[in-house]
Amino acid sequence: MQLDDLLQRYFATTDLSGVAPDTLSAGIEHCRVDLGLEEDRGKRFALWSFLHMFGSAPDLDVAFESEEDREAARNFMDLLAASEGDEAG
Repeated sequence: MQLDDLLQRYFATTDLSGVAPDTLSAGIEHCRVDLGLEEDRGKRFALWSFLHMFGSAPDLDVAFESEEDREAARNFMDLLAASEGDEAG
């Protein structure tokens, strides 16, 4: 899953600067539904990561059955937080 493809699928654009709040909300909700239906572990992780970047990801114990996947998600969150810290300083 490519970021541009996900943006296009859920928000009908790759440029979020012009997306209306209602469109953003609807796209996030659509993605949450797709996450709930997705059975492929890799795709589920990609959708969860995408939602996390929008502050809309479900809790790890809800999103992932395996501890391995939950740990990968924790690592992703740590890496993202560290990269945001690098940008601030």
